[in-house]
Amino acid sequence: MKRFLIAAVATAVSMTAFAQTNPPREPAPVDTISVTGSARVPTPPDHFSFNVSVQTISPTVEEAVNENNAKVAAVIAALKAAGAKSEEIQTSNFSVFPQQDYSQQQQGKLPRLIGYQVSNSITVKKREIASAGKLLQAAISAGVNQSSGLSFSAEDSFRTREVGLREAFEDARFKAMVLAQAAGRKVGPAMAITEGGASTPQPRPMMGRVMAAQVVSEVPVESGSEELTFTVSVVFAMR
Repeated sequence: MKRFLIAAVATAVSMTAFAQTNPPREPAPVDTISVTGSARVPTPPDHFSFNVSVQTISPTVEEAVNENNAKVAAVIAALKAAGAKSEEIQTSNFSVFPQQDYSQQQQGKLPRLIGYQVSNSITVKKREIASAGKLLQAAISAGVNQSSGLSFSAEDSFRTREVGLREAFEDARFKAMVLAQAAGRKVGPAMAITEGGASTPQPRPMMGRVMAAQVVSEVPVESGSEELTFTVSVVFAMR
């Protein structure tokens, strides 16, 4: 009887030791494939912006500033009369630079101060695309002598984002299927999804000086169409 109890205890101890030294194995990790999908959604622009400037040069800084102030005030009044609201008009830059004559510098003489140049820039942002040409015409007629940009952009609306993200995900799934088939595998469910966001093309600049004219016709403006680009990174399981 004692020999039987000793054998039973020894067997139990050995089984316990085996269980402690061999823990249950974790499930094997799932094979995955990571891809990035993208989609472009054509979207008509819904707002625009442009920048115009008034530059004046006078012998003294006081004269240059006063002359510039009067012309800029006329430009702002003309923009408002043409339909721009106060919150759509913003002063974007104001600068004063001395004008110097360097013609006698080679003779060892210092540059000679001949006047001052004052520049005041105005940025107009508005949603009514059709009013862009009319507002540009009003600004030029009122005294603007330099333009620095005209751009159109489209808002990332809920509907546009929904379409773009769905198409970007389908593009990612298609890429995963092609790669998985090349490896002799099949694509499983999505394990992780990361949105890359939306990007818009760079504004199309319009730069140059505007020559003074007695009569300025309305500037012809075509807004065209913008494309919003959406990207999605997806990790799929592979079977």
